[in-house]
Amino acid sequence: MPDQTTLSDTIALSAIRDGFRAAISQAVETFGATAPNPSVGCALLNAEGRILTVGVHPRAGQPHAEAMALAQARETGALDQARVALVTLEPCNHTGRTPPCSEALRNSPVQEVWIGAADPNPQASGGAARLREEPGAKRVIMLADRPEMADLAQDCQALLAPFASRVVRHRPWISVKQALDEHGSMVPPPGQKTFTSPDSLVLAHRLRRATDAIITGIGTVLADRPRFTVRHVPDHEDRKPRLLVVCDRHGRLPADWTAEMTQAGFDVISSPDLLSVPAMLAERGVNWAMVEAGPALLASVTEAGMWDDWLTIHKTAGADRIDLKSRDESPLRLLRKNACSLES
Repeated sequence: MPDQTTLSDTIALSAIRDGFRAAISQAVETFGATAPNPSVGCALLNAEGRILTVGVHPRAGQPHAEAMALAQARETGALDQARVALVTLEPCNHTGRTPPCSEALRNSPVQEVWIGAADPNPQASGGAARLREEPGAKRVIMLADRPEMADLAQDCQALLAPFASRVVRHRPWISVKQALDEHGSMVPPPGQKTFTSPDSLVLAHRLRRATDAIITGIGTVLADRPRFTVRHVPDHEDRKPRLLVVCDRHGRLPADWTAEMTQAGFDVISSPDLLSVPAMLAERGVNWAMVEAGPALLASVTEAGMWDDWLTIHKTAGADRIDLKSRDESPLRLLRKNACSLES
């Protein structure tokens, strides 16, 4: 493989950073639409480092991010200028419902491919090695090998976390969302459904949209008859039914509420065993699940160590205070970062 002066020696690292940020930011908006596939972004740059286009994988069965970016560049007449591809996840190297992205990049004018994270799926990995093969090898740079890009590598890992959790751990990434008033209570005042600010509601509904399943308890259903719909932000168009798991050990799930939720676009499942829920969701292709429940179920989730990140919204006299605890690189952190960018 040739090793003379390469594009990354002449393109400013700030341009690489800007391209990756654009790819990550747009991919974050596809959380909740792509399962069982991951959310992925790909930015194409020209030889001067200008972003030509950014592609994302919209949903399973549709073209992957690299193919979308190449197609978009072709449609605008910019494909011949493409020299650098910045991909948040290692390009796939197998033929599934779509052709291998490694081959699409090999057959393009792109000379250099930057990869944000290695593919944890053994069925699809190997794209980096294929891109390096002669003849027609591309220069491949892994963010993990560039210490000065560690923050972007962490963001790519956070973007990948829900998919990687299902593939590696055989359970989805599980986020808990909890709201507390000034006194530490989860109960809204009489006649109200919530006590958090409009900005906090937007963040909570962005999380709902981003997840493939919601886990709740029968106590919450009987007390509140919650809707769990996405209301404060637009939901994904034509998305498949979101799974809604109700932990119910004694068969008390109301049939009329179940019918209402089915009509609202949910696939309602009753489970007598909380501990069996993660594996069941993974088998159904869920990458990211969200727990919205009362104190009893949250205590069980805590006792079982079942959560991966925990979002707590604290109502205060001024703006709500947001706390985020995470056991690894958190996709919720990216979701919150995007929400702040959209508000500013």
